[in-house]
Amino acid sequence: MNSRLPQGYRRIGKCRVRENVGLSYSDLNPGLVIEHRPGRTVSETDNLLGTALAGNQAPIHTDAHYSSQTQWGRILVCGGVTLNLVTGMTVRSISGLTSANLALDDVRFTAPVFIGDTLYAQSEVISRRPCETRHGNGVITCRTAGHNQNDTHVLTLTRTFLIPLDADAVRNATHY
Repeated sequence: MNSRLPQGYRRIGKCRVRENVGLSYSDLNPGLVIEHRPGRTVSETDNLLGTALAGNQAPIHTDAHYSSQTQWGRILVCGGVTLNLVTGMTVRSISGLTSANLALDDVRFTAPVFIGDTLYAQSEVISRRPCETRHGNGVITCRTAGHNQNDTHVLTLTRTFLIPLDADAVRNATHY
Protein backbone atom coordinates (compact mmCIF):
# COMPACT_ATOMS: atom_id res chain seq x y z
CA MET A 1 0.00 0.00 0.00
CA ASN A 2 1.19 3.50 -0.81
CA SER A 3 2.25 5.16 2.45
CA ARG A 4 1.53 8.65 1.13
CA LEU A 5 -1.84 9.97 2.26
CA PRO A 6 -4.09 12.12 0.12
CA GLN A 7 -4.23 15.68 1.41
CA GLY A 8 -7.04 16.18 3.92
CA TYR A 9 -7.11 12.55 5.07
CA ARG A 10 -5.54 10.56 7.90
CA ARG A 11 -4.80 6.88 8.22
CA ILE A 12 -7.10 4.96 10.57
CA GLY A 13 -6.16 1.42 9.59
CA LYS A 14 -4.45 -0.70 6.99
CA CYS A 15 -5.79 0.35 3.58
CA ARG A 16 -8.24 2.73 5.30
CA VAL A 17 -8.28 6.52 5.56
CA ARG A 18 -10.73 9.00 7.03
CA GLU A 19 -11.53 12.41 5.60
CA ASN A 20 -10.71 15.31 7.93
CA VAL A 21 -13.42 17.83 8.69
CA GLY A 22 -12.24 21.23 9.84
CA LEU A 23 -8.77 22.65 9.68
CA SER A 24 -6.73 22.51 12.88
CA TYR A 25 -6.10 25.51 15.10
CA SER A 26 -2.47 25.48 13.98
CA ASP A 27 -3.58 25.65 10.32
CA LEU A 28 -5.77 28.73 10.81
CA ASN A 29 -3.09 31.40 10.76
CA PRO A 30 -4.10 35.07 10.53
CA GLY A 31 -3.98 36.18 6.91
CA LEU A 32 -4.94 32.76 5.50
CA VAL A 33 -7.68 33.10 2.86
CA ILE A 34 -9.83 30.06 2.08
CA GLU A 35 -12.03 29.82 -1.01
CA HIS A 36 -14.92 27.55 -0.05
CA ARG A 37 -16.20 25.09 -2.61
CA PRO A 38 -18.51 23.81 -3.92
CA GLY A 39 -20.76 26.76 -4.61
CA ARG A 40 -24.47 26.53 -3.87
CA THR A 41 -27.31 27.39 -6.24
CA VAL A 42 -30.24 28.84 -4.29
CA SER A 43 -33.50 27.02 -4.94
CA GLU A 44 -37.08 28.05 -4.32
CA THR A 45 -37.24 25.29 -1.72
CA ASP A 46 -34.24 26.76 0.13
CA ASN A 47 -36.00 30.11 0.32
CA LEU A 48 -39.40 28.69 1.29
CA LEU A 49 -37.97 26.43 4.00
CA GLY A 50 -35.83 29.23 5.40
CA THR A 51 -38.70 31.70 5.55
CA ALA A 52 -41.04 29.09 7.04
CA LEU A 53 -38.54 28.07 9.75
CA ALA A 54 -37.97 31.71 10.65
CA GLY A 55 -41.68 32.58 10.52
CA ASN A 56 -40.83 35.30 8.01
CA GLN A 57 -44.08 36.08 6.20
CA ALA A 58 -42.85 39.06 4.18
CA PRO A 59 -44.39 38.72 0.70
CA ILE A 60 -41.16 39.90 -0.97
CA HIS A 61 -39.76 36.44 -0.11
CA THR A 62 -42.78 34.23 -0.87
CA ASP A 63 -45.36 35.90 -3.14
CA ALA A 64 -44.34 35.91 -6.81
CA HIS A 65 -47.10 38.32 -7.87
CA TYR A 66 -46.35 40.79 -5.10
CA SER A 67 -42.62 40.54 -5.77
CA SER A 68 -43.15 41.15 -9.50
CA GLN A 69 -44.54 44.59 -8.61
CA THR A 70 -41.44 45.63 -6.60
CA GLN A 71 -38.17 47.17 -7.75
CA TRP A 72 -36.72 43.66 -7.97
CA GLY A 73 -39.42 42.29 -10.26
CA ARG A 74 -39.16 38.84 -8.69
CA ILE A 75 -38.87 37.04 -5.36
CA LEU A 76 -35.95 38.24 -3.25
CA VAL A 77 -34.21 35.46 -1.29
CA CYS A 78 -34.52 36.05 2.45
CA GLY A 79 -31.36 37.48 4.04
CA GLY A 80 -31.41 34.76 6.71
CA VAL A 81 -31.33 32.11 3.99
CA THR A 82 -28.39 33.84 2.30
CA LEU A 83 -26.57 34.13 5.63
CA ASN A 84 -27.11 30.45 6.43
CA LEU A 85 -26.03 29.22 3.01
CA VAL A 86 -22.85 31.30 2.97
CA THR A 87 -21.82 30.48 6.55
CA GLY A 88 -22.72 26.85 5.95
CA MET A 89 -20.23 26.71 3.08
CA THR A 90 -17.44 27.66 5.50
CA VAL A 91 -18.05 24.90 8.04
CA ARG A 92 -16.27 22.04 6.27
CA SER A 93 -12.94 23.85 6.31
CA ILE A 94 -12.82 26.47 9.04
CA SER A 95 -15.23 25.35 11.72
CA GLY A 96 -15.99 21.67 11.26
CA LEU A 97 -14.86 20.96 14.81
CA THR A 98 -16.47 24.01 16.42
CA SER A 99 -17.60 23.56 19.99
CA ALA A 100 -19.33 26.98 20.16
CA ASN A 101 -20.13 29.97 18.01
CA LEU A 102 -19.32 33.13 19.94
CA ALA A 103 -20.35 35.98 17.65
CA LEU A 104 -21.58 37.10 14.26
CA ASP A 105 -20.60 40.73 13.78
CA ASP A 106 -20.77 43.34 11.07
CA VAL A 107 -23.24 41.37 8.94
CA ARG A 108 -23.90 43.32 5.75
CA PHE A 109 -26.15 42.34 2.84
CA THR A 110 -24.54 44.18 -0.05
CA ALA A 111 -26.58 43.01 -3.06
CA PRO A 112 -29.82 41.11 -3.64
CA VAL A 113 -29.91 37.33 -4.03
CA PHE A 114 -32.50 35.68 -6.24
CA ILE A 115 -33.67 32.11 -6.74
CA GLY A 116 -31.28 30.50 -9.22
CA ASP A 117 -28.24 32.50 -8.13
CA THR A 118 -25.17 30.44 -7.30
CA LEU A 119 -23.34 31.57 -4.18
CA TYR A 120 -19.67 31.14 -3.32
CA ALA A 121 -17.79 32.10 -0.17
CA GLN A 122 -14.32 32.91 1.00
CA SER A 123 -12.99 33.51 4.50
CA GLU A 124 -9.91 35.24 5.82
CA VAL A 125 -8.60 34.32 9.24
CA ILE A 126 -8.37 37.62 11.13
CA SER A 127 -7.12 36.38 14.48
CA ARG A 128 -6.61 33.37 16.69
CA ARG A 129 -5.71 32.91 20.33
CA PRO A 130 -6.00 30.29 23.03
CA CYS A 131 -9.23 30.69 24.98
CA GLU A 132 -8.66 31.95 28.52
CA THR A 133 -11.84 30.42 29.97
CA ARG A 134 -12.29 27.20 27.97
CA HIS A 135 -8.90 25.55 28.26
CA GLY A 136 -8.03 23.28 25.37
CA ASN A 137 -9.86 25.55 22.92
CA GLY A 138 -8.84 28.37 20.66
CA VAL A 139 -10.80 31.43 19.60
CA ILE A 140 -10.81 31.99 15.84
CA THR A 141 -12.16 35.10 14.12
CA CYS A 142 -12.77 35.06 10.36
CA ARG A 143 -14.08 37.61 7.91
CA THR A 144 -16.33 35.89 5.37
CA ALA A 145 -17.62 37.24 2.08
CA GLY A 146 -20.23 35.69 -0.17
CA HIS A 147 -20.56 36.44 -3.87
CA ASN A 148 -22.75 35.24 -6.71
CA GLN A 149 -22.00 33.71 -10.10
CA ASN A 150 -21.28 37.19 -11.51
CA ASP A 151 -18.71 37.85 -8.76
CA THR A 152 -21.04 40.41 -7.17
CA HIS A 153 -20.53 40.52 -3.42
CA VAL A 154 -23.83 39.79 -1.66
CA LEU A 155 -22.80 39.39 2.00
CA THR A 156 -19.97 40.09 4.42
CA LEU A 157 -19.69 39.12 8.07
CA THR A 158 -17.23 38.52 10.86
CA ARG A 159 -17.60 35.26 12.77
CA THR A 160 -15.90 34.21 16.00
CA PHE A 161 -15.98 30.62 17.26
CA LEU A 162 -14.19 28.05 19.44
CA ILE A 163 -12.27 25.10 18.06
CA PRO A 164 -10.08 22.58 19.89
CA LEU A 165 -6.38 23.33 20.14
CA ASP A 166 -5.70 19.65 19.46
CA ALA A 167 -7.95 18.66 16.57
CA ASP A 168 -6.47 15.16 16.28
CA ALA A 169 -7.28 14.37 19.91
CA VAL A 170 -10.91 15.36 19.31
CA ARG A 171 -11.04 13.44 16.01
CA ASN A 172 -9.62 10.33 17.67
CA ALA A 173 -11.92 10.54 20.70
CA THR A 174 -15.05 11.01 18.55
CA HIS A 175 -14.03 8.76 15.62
CA TYR A 176 -14.43 11.76 13.34
